[in-house]
Amino acid sequence: MFRKKKHVAPKATYREVWTKGDIATKLSFLIMGSNALANKQWIKGLALLLSEVIFLVWFIFSGISALSMLVTLGTDKTKKVVYDAAQGVYVTKQPSNSVLILLFGVLAIILCIAVIYLYIVNLRSTRHNYILKRDGEHIPTNIEEIKNLFDIRLHATLMAVPLLGILFFTILPTVFMISMAFTNYDRQHPIAFSWTGFKAFGNVLSGDLAGTFFPVLGWTLIWAVLATATTFFFGVLLALLIESKGIKHKSFWRTVFVLVWAVPQFVSLLMMAQFLDYQGALNNILMNIGMISHPIHFIDNQASPLVARITVIIVNMWIGIPVSMLVSTAIIQNLPTDQIEAAKIDGANAVQIFKSITFPQILFVMAPSLIQQFIGNINNFNVIFLLTGGAPMNSKYNGAGSTDLLVTWLYNLTFGQEQRYNASAVLGILIFIISAVVSLIAYRHTNAFKEG
Repeated sequence: MFRKKKHVAPKATYREVWTKGDIATKLSFLIMGSNALANKQWIKGLALLLSEVIFLVWFIFSGISALSMLVTLGTDKTKKVVYDAAQGVYVTKQPSNSVLILLFGVLAIILCIAVIYLYIVNLRSTRHNYILKRDGEHIPTNIEEIKNLFDIRLHATLMAVPLLGILFFTILPTVFMISMAFTNYDRQHPIAFSWTGFKAFGNVLSGDLAGTFFPVLGWTLIWAVLATATTFFFGVLLALLIESKGIKHKSFWRTVFVLVWAVPQFVSLLMMAQFLDYQGALNNILMNIGMISHPIHFIDNQASPLVARITVIIVNMWIGIPVSMLVSTAIIQNLPTDQIEAAKIDGANAVQIFKSITFPQILFVMAPSLIQQFIGNINNFNVIFLLTGGAPMNSKYNGAGSTDLLVTWLYNLTFGQEQRYNASAVLGILIFIISAVVSLIAYRHTNAFKEG
């Protein structure tokens, strides 16, 4: 028995809409919302029309100027003293504020793109109404359009405000920061600066900052690997230990370790910085019990770079292990007991069970989380900044210490004495590229991705 095929209305090209449409349809190619207003879709039509009117007014009186000034970032690059013939006095003419020019220029580009998107929405709505009218079908009324916004298209309605927030508080600052990387915005050019292309990238990758960038990049990757691996491995071991049959009061022990994580991280790190100070409690305890004869420099400027780096990894373990322990506990409690019992019957010991059954299954579940932790450790600003501040300082580095990561070095370049904002923007871009590439490659090689 053959089913009757459902009739599908043929699509219409925009050329057909323009040539065969009525006056309101043709006007909608120039005046947004014309077709919607002609079909009594008042809310949509007025919204599109007002958007176009407001944009055109803004573009004529402000947008053109913002876009044209974006090319040069201002023509006056230095402070000048000029003679005002009208007043008969000399006046000081301030240089152009390139920061505001760049900000408003980027905003102008984003607004133009947003209006282009609204124009495309307007054309799609016009074509849709044209097809419905051409085929003699019902065109939604204003009330039906409003109901659709809270029914079929509820997702679009709910996402409107968050998308605006993302546009102005995420996309705008991000594009502005990326643009900074292509200028000479630094301490020598704090107000007026110019486009310099990829010169700032050259300074970081092969110029005066290259001798700092590559060593700091190497330590950042080593730190991220060790910080992630140690917290994961010891967190799993701690979870297995607490879940062992011979351990009593399991909830109590979990609570003890979770308390470390429950305390705000900056409080824990500042407390550990005092504890590890040259005159801190740890050195006093070690000297009182006779383990050392003089205090050890753990994290100050006189510390050995190796000692300081080992110290920050150990402190990070103290903070990060409870998180891995909690996640691992949930996985261990849901492991299939039949496999473990079968392995025991076959003569497997605890180490073999852990190596072949427990650990692979924990790793399978936690692999995406580990990648996320790895990326988080690349950008782990708090541990380094609050614990060591980058110390010990390295005379071979430019604005960085032996324990500084790329993200803390970026902070130093921005708020330190050099104030190389363009180099900081370059570092931000490079950190993003490194994080994105590493996470994509690592995630595509996980079993969770392959079997997903």
